Amino acid sequence: MMPIARIVSRSTLVVLSLAIAPPSDDLDAFIQAQMSERQINGLSLAVIQNGRIEARAYGVISRGGAPVTTATLFQAGSISKPVAAVGSLRLVEQGTLSLDEDVNAKLKSWKVPENEFTRTEKVTLRRILSHTAGLTVHGFPGYDVTERMPSVAQVLDGAGNTPPVRVDVVPGTINRYSGGGYTVMQQLVCDVTGKSFPDYMNEAVLKPAGMTSSTFQQPLPPDRAAQTASGYYRDRSPVSGKWHVYPEMAAAGLWTTATDLARFASEIQQSLAGRSNTVLSQGMTRQLLTEQVGGSGLGLGLSGSGVSRTFAHNGRDEGFDALMLAFAEGGRGVVVMINANDNSGMMNRLVDFVSRKYDWPRRASPAPAATRSIEPGIPLEPVTGRYELSNNNMLTLTAQAGRLVTDVDGLPDESFLFMGDDRFGSTQRNVSFRLTRGAAGDVVGLAWPDIGRERAVPRIGPLFASIKQAADPDPPFTRTVEAAIRALAQGGTAARNLQQLAPGARATLAGPVVRELAGVRGLTYLAAQDVSGRRIERHGGTVARVLFYRLETHRGTRGLMVHVTSDGLITDYDVVEK
Repeated sequence: MMPIARIVSRSTLVVLSLAIAPPSDDLDAFIQAQMSERQINGLSLAVIQNGRIEARAYGVISRGGAPVTTATLFQAGSISKPVAAVGSLRLVEQGTLSLDEDVNAKLKSWKVPENEFTRTEKVTLRRILSHTAGLTVHGFPGYDVTERMPSVAQVLDGAGNTPPVRVDVVPGTINRYSGGGYTVMQQLVCDVTGKSFPDYMNEAVLKPAGMTSSTFQQPLPPDRAAQTASGYYRDRSPVSGKWHVYPEMAAAGLWTTATDLARFASEIQQSLAGRSNTVLSQGMTRQLLTEQVGGSGLGLGLSGSGVSRTFAHNGRDEGFDALMLAFAEGGRGVVVMINANDNSGMMNRLVDFVSRKYDWPRRASPAPAATRSIEPGIPLEPVTGRYELSNNNMLTLTAQAGRLVTDVDGLPDESFLFMGDDRFGSTQRNVSFRLTRGAAGDVVGLAWPDIGRERAVPRIGPLFASIKQAADPDPPFTRTVEAAIRALAQGGTAARNLQQLAPGARATLAGPVVRELAGVRGLTYLAAQDVSGRRIERHGGTVARVLFYRLETHRGTRGLMVHVTSDGLITDYDVVEK
């Protein structure tokens, strides 16, 4: 997985192009090791250093396929949002749109339905861009390449594979991520310009910023489709048809390269400094990077101050992940794109490595908590299992070669060495935790560091490999679980009508088809874990029991964890590998 090409450029002018990879360096070796461990097929990287862009490419576009090059197209996922935001802000500068006007004043082909939440406060462009408009629908799964793609208006009215986009809280009162809001913005842009969204964005943003490889076209025309990588899910199975199609272009529809996203970030940096204003003025760029609420600007996440001030966004489409981070000053930044969904810390580790390599301000991580291995003074098997690291965020610990290793989507991620006194330290970052035990000495949780203090991380249960199957104490409930799983697999009305789900779960889970639940062939009860009193909450429901099942689907056998409230309602589920 040597980098097969590198390009070094300043802004949009290519000053060096090599067809043969130069000698490998420590960054190449680090990326290759990370890709191997996480089974990533292809990766595209662009680093901005002192205003110059260096691009590198690794791996292959698909298993057994051609090498990735710096020109290979990847889906940007939600990094589409800041690019689209800049397009809408250009219309604000031209006087076509206003940041604080009710969007219904300019929407023509579809309007935000008025209700009790919009009586006094309205949905505005500023609120859409900063995720404070009170609009629903977090994200979009896209459509198989063989499926009919609905119109934007149909998506907004719930005629696609997601619920309708509606206002369900008073606009301006909360910060809640909404891809649905950006889809409203997409329709707004089309209505006021009279152009298709891809055409407008190409004219207003992509071409002026030098993003010549990029497009919002959905689906891709054949010549562009031939330049793409193929996507892989978190279990490393391939996306059918190589990728999904996204009519929700502003929210998730950008096809691009790491180099082009670096050009986008560099254009923002140059515009803020007043050196280049080909897309936005310096004043509007300042607004773009002004915090509105909760660390959010007008389409970008903001952090830090002074020379350490950064703007960033990550992205995920089916089979593709991406990350863009840049400093507002100093001409520094990094873009990473992979043709896989990966829930590990790989992306952050790569950004930290680049930060250290180029000596970026306040990005270098402290030394790891544990650097040498000592013989564990306790058996590791009782420690392995699953823990609720945060709300709906599960930590899985396995044991390998005398150490604890986090498991993410069936693959190893972070190692923790025994440090003595029931404490384990990370070999990759300055994090350590200690075990918490019950009256009988059994492990009931972890004490995890959190801004100068420790917080309780409750144990959910064991790994499936260590579960001894017990007799099913409630076969009717197992049949209820199986019916719920089959309905969730179908999505849509079947899922929304599930009475077995707790209210919060029904609102959150009853949406699109769930691929990992498709083709259920059988469900076998294995065991149950009483977690009452451990303060585990999923989708607003307090979990009292976790039930463990063996799930048989057409894709093979997996573990299924079902989280149940004290009144017997399902409030969440997890499909796991181990």
